[in-house]
Amino acid sequence: MSYGFLDIATTPSVRAAQAAMGSDHLWDGGPDRDFDRFGPDEAAFIAARDSFYMATVSETGWPYVQHRGGPRGFLKVVDDRTLAFADFRGNRQYISTGNIMAGDRACLFLMDYPHRARLKIYVHAEIVPLEADPALAALVATPTYRGRAERIFRLTLAAFDWNCSQHITPRFTTEEVAAAIRRRDGSVIGVGDDPGLAEGLRARVAALEAENAALTARLAAQTNDPK
Repeated sequence: MSYGFLDIATTPSVRAAQAAMGSDHLWDGGPDRDFDRFGPDEAAFIAARDSFYMATVSETGWPYVQHRGGPRGFLKVVDDRTLAFADFRGNRQYISTGNIMAGDRACLFLMDYPHRARLKIYVHAEIVPLEADPALAALVATPTYRGRAERIFRLTLAAFDWNCSQHITPRFTTEEVAAAIRRRDGSVIGVGDDPGLAEGLRARVAALEAENAALTARLAAQTNDPK
C-alpha cells in the first residue's frame, strides 16, 4: 500500500487542530497524492542540494533535528524509492544514529532558499556499515570533501511532498553572490537566476564604492586644510 505525505502526517490530533482552526475541509476529498516515487524533478532538486535537515525521535519521544551538510549532491538518489548519504564524523554525540537504531522513521527537509522551494520527505532509515556494501559506499563517496565518513544512511521513501513558498526568506551562498557580481557587463547573473537581484547587488556595490571615494576625498581635503 502506498501513502501520501498527508496520509502519514494527518493524525487524529492533527485533524482535531484543523477542525478547530476551520481548515479541515481543505484536506477532505480523498487520499493524498501517492508521492511514493521520486521523479525527475525530485531527483534534480536533491542532486543540487549541499545540505538538508533530518528529524528523528528518541525512545523517550523527544524529537531531534540535525543539519546535514556536504558537497553538492552528497545526498544520492539510488533509485526512485531510495536515498543514501555518507554520515560524516561531527561532534561525536551520535544522537541521530542512536535514534535510528531505536526506530527507523525519519523526516527530511530539503531547502532551496534562492528559489524559495522546500521538499519534505518521510523515510525509513537504515544504518549500513561502510564495508557491508562496497557498491553503495562507492556511490556515496566524496573523495574531495574533507569530511570523514563513518557509516552510510540508506533511506527508503515512504512519501514526499512540496511545500509552498510562503515565509521562506531567500538566502544566498557566497558562491551565488560572487557569481551575481563577478562581471559588470551583465553576462553572468547567477543568484537565483534573478536579473533584478543581480542588478541590485551591482548597483549597491557601485554606490558603496562611490560613497567610499567621496569619504576618502573629504578626509584628504580636511587633512590638507591649512586651518
